Amino acid sequence: QESARKALGTEGLFLFSSLDTDGDMYISPEEFKPIVEKLTGSTPAASYEEEELTPDPTEETLTIEARFQPLLPETMTKSKDGFLGVSRLALSGLRSWTAAASPSAVFAARHFQPFLPPRGQELGEPWWIVPSELSVFTGYLSNNRFYPPPPKGKEVIIHRLLSMFHPRPFVKTRFAPQGAVACLTAISDSYYTVMFRIHAEFQLSEPPDFPFWFSPGQFTGHIILSKDATHVRDFRLFVPNHRSLNVDMEWLYGASESSSMEVDIGYIPQMELEAAGPSVPSVILDEDGNVIDSRLPSGEPLQFVFEEIRWQQELSWEEAAHRLEVAMYPFKKVTYLPFTEAFDRAKAENKLQTFWAPGVPRGRPGTGSPQCSAEADVERVSTSMVSVVPGKGQTGSGRTLRETVLESSPILALLNESFISTWSLVKELEDLRSNQENPSHRQLAGLHLEKYSFPVEMMICLPNGTVVHHINANYFLDITSMKPEDVENNVFSFSSTFEDPSTATYMQFLKEGLRRGLPHLHP
Repeated sequence: QESARKALGTEGLFLFSSLDTDGDMYISPEEFKPIVEKLTGSTPAASYEEEELTPDPTEETLTIEARFQPLLPETMTKSKDGFLGVSRLALSGLRSWTAAASPSAVFAARHFQPFLPPRGQELGEPWWIVPSELSVFTGYLSNNRFYPPPPKGKEVIIHRLLSMFHPRPFVKTRFAPQGAVACLTAISDSYYTVMFRIHAEFQLSEPPDFPFWFSPGQFTGHIILSKDATHVRDFRLFVPNHRSLNVDMEWLYGASESSSMEVDIGYIPQMELEAAGPSVPSVILDEDGNVIDSRLPSGEPLQFVFEEIRWQQELSWEEAAHRLEVAMYPFKKVTYLPFTEAFDRAKAENKLQTFWAPGVPRGRPGTGSPQCSAEADVERVSTSMVSVVPGKGQTGSGRTLRETVLESSPILALLNESFISTWSLVKELEDLRSNQENPSHRQLAGLHLEKYSFPVEMMICLPNGTVVHHINANYFLDITSMKPEDVENNVFSFSSTFEDPSTATYMQFLKEGLRRGLPHLHP
């Protein structure tokens, strides 16, 4: 490493290491191939996923169409100051991505077999298509990568689908929870409807530029297919676009893993794949096995008539989405209501409210990771009338809280029993505060913004919005990393009941909120 650094320089070693995928300090012809393709503009005749998904002329095929509208630059936080301090080169991959890489592609019905449920799977019971391999204990994967690892097994179909958007999809994200989870939402004698949720991201840069990660909050969708996967009736995959922000972006400003990283969030209006119609036979055979012309004498193609599917069991989209979310994020066993709805519920049930609020993301120099990026997908955030919004893409406060404190059984029990929970992006609170049509919502938003500090603020509030207790996530993490004897404020003292200091401190935070808030509730 040291001799290579002397010979190549820091940036040269960075480029070398990004190509040296096996870390043996030699670049093989296979590892050098991306540079050849980049310089010559050529592409290999067949990639690994195409080799594994070779169609059989006797089976049914369907056409998948891609619909893509690029990210709106004005929704990025850094657009507010005209992208001051952000080099144009850093955003070149994002700005040049204006259309789907493949507007349409043909798949065989059997390629979707990985979406079939395990034997005996019950309606609404989640299972993993691609399991998550990361946790708070394993850490996260390297930011210093350009090219996805070859997909294996059930990853192949997901990789090929996502490649319709961009040529460099990573089926497994750098941060937990990774992978793809699914559940049955309808069952008939011969068909399943399967809903799925996928956490994947894209690398928009190539050498010699530095990595730029584009991470949608989630991909979700459904597939209707026969129980033997020989026929696909319908398929749709998309990034939800019902919230004001739905994409997390991170890019390096240096030639090593420890380089500073910039972080931002934004909104992409459309990123969607949909079947043009049901799968149909590639070749039509008569009763004797002879090939029949697929066109009528008039030249018109034969029209296929599909049987009506009579579902015997069904589950709503909303319930299925919640179960998939809980499978990805166990802390979502606590219901997090929309901000204004949570206050209505708190008044009706005469409870305190917990709330999480994330703010504008920014990088932390010298760490190679964001201090705390705001949650790109609002469904990946949480608040329990303790205002906190931890989210994906965070290696700091938000993710740490989500993967430890908020998944603790005692914490979940107390939140469910004594609090109404919610969370909100700061931008959404600012929009509510500027809304002239609803004074009560303006007041609620204003009370919370008064107490907010970057990056994430946790609050406990009365049903009228008065904040009775709050703590900043960074301060929370600072005190939980200290030795118990060094903590001066006994409000946040550790308890021997919990092995994890973070859980003990958060429990104390909730109990202190109850102590301060309960006297103000109506008897």
